[in-house]
Amino acid sequence: MTSKQSGSDLERFPDCDGLRKLSSSGGGGSSDDINEAQQFAYDAWDEPDRTRRNLLARKALARSPLCADAWLQLSELRNLSDSQRREYLLRAVCAGELAVGERRFAEVKGDFWLVLDTRPYMRARFALAQDLWYSCDKGERIAAIAHLHEMLDLNPNDNQGLRYVLLIWLIRSDAYQAAEDLLDKHRDEISAFMEFTRVLLAYRMQGDCEHTRDMAAKAYLANRHIPHYLANSGLWHEGSGTYSPGRESEAAWYAQELGIDWFCTHGAIEWLAHCTDREPVRNRDGETLH
Repeated sequence: MTSKQSGSDLERFPDCDGLRKLSSSGGGGSSDDINEAQQFAYDAWDEPDRTRRNLLARKALARSPLCADAWLQLSELRNLSDSQRREYLLRAVCAGELAVGERRFAEVKGDFWLVLDTRPYMRARFALAQDLWYSCDKGERIAAIAHLHEMLDLNPNDNQGLRYVLLIWLIRSDAYQAAEDLLDKHRDEISAFMEFTRVLLAYRMQGDCEHTRDMAAKAYLANRHIPHYLANSGLWHEGSGTYSPGRESEAAWYAQELGIDWFCTHGAIEWLAHCTDREPVRNRDGETLH
């Protein structure tokens, strides 16, 4: 499919202004229309053939252009230009917001994702944030970070795991105070990702000191394999996306996500290995781990 053919959907279906007009007039925006369109979108997810998958997405938009998941599906068309892909994503977010509706948007704030019909909007907005981030433009990266902050306000339960992505983006933007604030907000979460990222941030800000060494020892309790995986860059791409807490699969996932950030922090990987190798580390019951 050529870029011109891919872009024809942008001409066939309404843009954001058109979606707003359609929504205000009630055309294609009834709950029945949206639900039927959403079913086509679900069918598209289950369709292995790319051509049929895209046809189902177009069927969804023909039924209701307020089907965010259909716009999101078409944003993955081959040979789209960057601007075309961005337009699909903008329409996906706009469609998702209009489908939820202004009143309901306010009513369910704080419980997004738990309410089923908010999920297409949240998926679309995350995809837009990722597109902004990977553009590598400084202004667009700031906008991407703002999207995730706002999404976490809408859904503090964070069923999408946005806090992990946001934390990485903040660290890569040298926004250390914002990263520290996010970690503090989730201070009760004792996970390897959070514990080792706390160590990374503390080392960047404070360097080697008793406090950061204690943090490293505490992080080691969450997953003893992570220092080894960070120290061996050949293992950074071993993660599969699924993992078990405390196991090597989690270490592989963490190294894949943040290995480069540890590497770019001068001396951090060697320091971490030294901190976790210098003496036996014991768990909270006093048992020696290594």
